Amino acid sequence: MPLNEGPRQSGERRLSVNPFYGPANPVGDMAEAPPTHRLPDQPITPATAHQLVRDELMLDGNARLNLATFVTTWMEPEAGVLMAECRDKNMIDKDEYPRTAELERRCVAMLADLWHAPDPAAAVGCSTTGSSEACMLAGMALKRRWTRRNADRYPGARPNLVMGVNVQVCWEKFCNFWEVEARLVPMEGERFHLDPQAAVELCDENTIGVVGILGSTFDGSYEPVAELCAALDAVQERTGLDIPVHVDGASGAMVAPFLDEDLVWDFRLPRVASINTSGHKYGLVYPGVGWALWRDAEALPEELVFRVNYLGGDMPTFALNFSRPGAQVVAQYYTFLRLGRDGYRAVQQAARDVATGMAGRIEALGDFRLLTRGDELPVFAFTTAPDVTAYDVFDVSRRLRESGWLVPAYTFPANREDLSVLRVVCRNGFSADLAELLTQDLERLLPELRRQQRPLTQDKGVATGFHH
Repeated sequence: MPLNEGPRQSGERRLSVNPFYGPANPVGDMAEAPPTHRLPDQPITPATAHQLVRDELMLDGNARLNLATFVTTWMEPEAGVLMAECRDKNMIDKDEYPRTAELERRCVAMLADLWHAPDPAAAVGCSTTGSSEACMLAGMALKRRWTRRNADRYPGARPNLVMGVNVQVCWEKFCNFWEVEARLVPMEGERFHLDPQAAVELCDENTIGVVGILGSTFDGSYEPVAELCAALDAVQERTGLDIPVHVDGASGAMVAPFLDEDLVWDFRLPRVASINTSGHKYGLVYPGVGWALWRDAEALPEELVFRVNYLGGDMPTFALNFSRPGAQVVAQYYTFLRLGRDGYRAVQQAARDVATGMAGRIEALGDFRLLTRGDELPVFAFTTAPDVTAYDVFDVSRRLRESGWLVPAYTFPANREDLSVLRVVCRNGFSADLAELLTQDLERLLPELRRQQRPLTQDKGVATGFHH
């Protein structure tokens, strides 16, 4: 979550209370205007509190029209009921809620099977609050394994982690928090993610692992995990260095198994030690739930697993936090049970069809150049064509927002800071009809944008709230 500051002005603002918000007598029951940045002195009725909060939330964007987020914005009502029934269950209290714990265990087993663990019964894994926590846990395991192998050199030697510059910000946080050097493979030309050969050239005896991303957030493309593993196999043959791979499958690990079954990226590759995914992205569950799996117990050092005697039960736990609701884990099991392989395949194929179809229609407008086409993740990125000088992608993003569409515009990282793009994430619930409406709105804006004398964006760094 972002850090928040208190009010910057000394004057205190108060909320305005409509007399009709009172439960019975609009005058006699009218509540005192409560302050916004300190606790009010007196309670107010539930109805009044509810309406005040709801009024402010009307100013949020419509989540269904948010094409910046990968996070699930629609679930079936039955899933919502289950989540409401389980929101008071603390996921950590496995002794008190044994069936919730069992559903978590089943989800791990299903994912181990889906990702071709050599022995699904031997794979170990856990639920998390999302992929960010799952990546932190995977990174901790990589570092601890390296530390054990290099006990005679550590802490004198500084560990490093190799990854593409396109990684999600959680990996930068991991390296910062756990004092690991981040070695980033820059983008180059029309290559917008990690290159296997460039990655192995950054590896040495202090490399704890290499991260491969199955679905870059910048453009939706898969990184070549199999080629990366092959390049590291060659490094081991040449130098003896055995460097594991972690696959950040925050989105792609719940897309590729259903739509790209011949793509080898998972535990079928012996060098892949761990995989994470976001249940709340293409796992089709409301936030926040993620999953981290290791191919076997050897890949997860036992000393990282805490065995806690808590509320009468002895349980192993591997997490950065402790208490969290069981609702999202229950919703994940519901979705696995509800859809099965064929259902997931149908949902993800529908999302990919929307993405590829919309990408083609936008390309046909003539003003834009596609970087990706939505044929890996149901995500595509595009920029203005070389001959377009009257406006830029930030102008397009700003104008689409006037119609309620949240389409992020942003600049690429190192070596391609010159490239600014728009990106569209197609999720379950973003239908072909909505895609057609968005395309029509974009087409309707083009005549006005073409008449501009120049792009209106003064500061690209603050032109969008999207920064990863």
